[in-house]
Amino acid sequence: MSVTRRQITAAALAAVPLALAGSPAQAAQRHRTLYIAGDSTAAQKYADAAPETGWGMALPFFLREGLSVANHAVNGRSSKSFVDEGRLDAILGLIRPGDLLLVQFAHNDEKSADPTRYTEPWTTYQDYLRLYIEGARSKGARPVLATPVERRKFDADGNAVPTHGDYPAAMRALAAQQQVPLLDIEALSLALWQSLGVEATKTYFNWTDTEQDNTHFNPPGAIAVARLVARESLRTRVLDRHDVIRLHQSIPTSWITWPPA
Repeated sequence: MSVTRRQITAAALAAVPLALAGSPAQAAQRHRTLYIAGDSTAAQKYADAAPETGWGMALPFFLREGLSVANHAVNGRSSKSFVDEGRLDAILGLIRPGDLLLVQFAHNDEKSADPTRYTEPWTTYQDYLRLYIEGARSKGARPVLATPVERRKFDADGNAVPTHGDYPAAMRALAAQQQVPLLDIEALSLALWQSLGVEATKTYFNWTDTEQDNTHFNPPGAIAVARLVARESLRTRVLDRHDVIRLHQSIPTSWITWPPA
C-alpha cells in the first residue's frame, strides 16, 4: 500500500497542542524540543480523566531545562489515523533542526475491525512509520522509534505476557533498515511488569474502585515508564548525559497535575 501525507486542516491544527519552544529568537539559541507522536498511553490527560496519566506527562521530570516536551500524543490514534487527521503535518509545521520526534504507536493499529485505524505490521504499519521518519529528517530533526509500552497481562503462572503481536518486531526491523534509533519500551516494560508481579503492577495502572484498566497508567506507572524512556534514550545516545536528570531519584507523584478539561 502506498501512503501519502494529507494537507493540514484548520481543525487538525486546532486539535493539537502548541510546542513549548518559546519565540523563534529563543529557539535560534538552541532550545530543543522533543515532540511525541503517539496514543493514549503517552498522551496529556486532563482533570476529568484523573488519575489516568500518560507517560509523556512525566517525561519532562527526567529532562534538563532547555529540552522541552511537546506532547502531541492523542487518545485512540494509530500511526495511520494520526497522519490522516493532519497531526503529523502539524508537528512538521513546528519542528526545527536539532529537535527530536519520538514515535510510539501500535495499540490502536491492532484494531482490525476499524479501517480508519488498522494497519498490518509488516506492510502498512511500516509504511506509515516511514512518513514520520522521512518527515522529521526533511526538517533537519531526528526521528526516534519507540516500541509500544506493554499492557498489564499475566498468564496463569504469573508470567507477564506480550500483547502486541508482530508490531514491535516490525518496528525493530524498520528501525534497523532506516538506521533510526529504537527505544525498546515494549521489552523494557514487559520486564518491569514481570519483576513487579501480578498484584504490584495494579498500583502502576489506572485501577480504581470503579475501573480495572490494564492499558493506561496512574502517576506511579507513568513516572516508571517515562523513566524507561529517558534511560533508554540515554543508552541509545538519542540524548546526551547532560540532557537527562533524576534517573535514579524518586519522583513525587504530586508533581503530576491534570489541567482543566
